[in-house]
Amino acid sequence: MLKVGVLGAGHLGKIHLKLLKEIDIFTISGFYDPDRNKALETAKEFNIHLFETEDELINNSDIVDIVTPTLYHYDLALKALKSSKHLFIEKPVTTTISQAKELISLAREANVKVQVGHVERFNPAFIAAKPYIQQPMFIESHRLALFNPRGTDVSVVLDLMIHDIDIILSTVKSAVKRVSASGVAVLSDTPDIANARIEFTNGCVANLTASRISLKNMRKMRFFQRDAYLSIDFLEKKTEVVKIKKAEMKNDPLAMVIDLGDKGKKIIYYENPKVEDSNAIKMELRLFGEAILQNEAPPVTLQQGHDALFVAQQVIDKLKMMSPMPVV
Repeated sequence: MLKVGVLGAGHLGKIHLKLLKEIDIFTISGFYDPDRNKALETAKEFNIHLFETEDELINNSDIVDIVTPTLYHYDLALKALKSSKHLFIEKPVTTTISQAKELISLAREANVKVQVGHVERFNPAFIAAKPYIQQPMFIESHRLALFNPRGTDVSVVLDLMIHDIDIILSTVKSAVKRVSASGVAVLSDTPDIANARIEFTNGCVANLTASRISLKNMRKMRFFQRDAYLSIDFLEKKTEVVKIKKAEMKNDPLAMVIDLGDKGKKIIYYENPKVEDSNAIKMELRLFGEAILQNEAPPVTLQQGHDALFVAQQVIDKLKMMSPMPVV
């Protein structure tokens, strides 16, 4: 059994505590939160030990699970890695690229596993779509959310868009060539809506939109590639695949056939990959534990967390150039 201690008992921290109790490879050593009243309520609700300090938690755990506001990620991760503890750290991994680089170096020295909480990698709709994603050349994503003061300590890029940046980097096997962006702060002091265009050296282009001031929630991504189109709804957990193949002499009379003249005829057909019913957060936590036990690389490495942050920072830098408002 792996002893895991949770730093942070906010909304997501409580979800982690609940799910960790359900995973048989973990035992919870306890948790810590600086808000004493909230911490006492959480200890009573979950019947879990409350540590008096973060240092006490780190010393009594094999794994440190950091589920705090991003501002505190670096300092807490530094303590955990210096104590040679395995580390699960929520996204974005840190607030700066230099901090992420330092954590990579420390994790290597400590010879421990670190996983970054890019939870959409484990969304069952994305998992169902992955076998069909092959050299996409255009990607479009929309991640829209109702306004929630929680998370406004950072721009919408680090709050929401970074999810889609990570997904795109994991599917496009090419280096980023150019990033451009525009956005505006509406209700908070940092951009609440942003659009980014990411161009890759292989010719692929990704167009991302993220908003936290929308009238409805939306988390959709579309992949366009040779002879195929994929649609992923992360919110509704649905995946659709549209494929095009050469028409044969005998086709379904109800099939949609396109006549391309001299290039012949092609047929359009649809697939709806089976989307398994699963909890993405529970899956990412379990797979991290299994990676430790089997001495394998975690599903989302610290380097990949750094890479997503690196591109997100480029988007933020572009926003700073076009806006007088502060962008963090």
